[in-house]
Amino acid sequence: MMLVNVLGVLLIALIVWWFWLYQPQATDLGDSELIIVVENGTYQPSRIKLLADQPASLHFLRKDSSPCSETILIPDLKLSDTLPLNKVKKIALPAMRKGEYEFHCQMKMYRGRLVVE
Repeated sequence: MMLVNVLGVLLIALIVWWFWLYQPQATDLGDSELIIVVENGTYQPSRIKLLADQPASLHFLRKDSSPCSETILIPDLKLSDTLPLNKVKKIALPAMRKGEYEFHCQMKMYRGRLVVE
């Protein structure tokens, strides 16, 4: 019985870490044409560094046929767009202040973050 309780607590700790505490390493957008792949319920990379006060462009390649992966939302910028399947979609971003901006699908199952420095 003690083993079941310990395993339960470990599983809860893993879930809390994965959904609320884990933050993947941020990928620097720089001057390159970084392609964000939408596949298997994730954006890859999911954390992207951008320079403050400069417009930028994100390029998304949707490989996942799930209806949820079809829409990309950036609520803080009031941006919403549709991602075509197996084609690169360019999304232009305005100049942003320093901070973090979340992007996600309409159900927030696919999640990412723009880190503006």
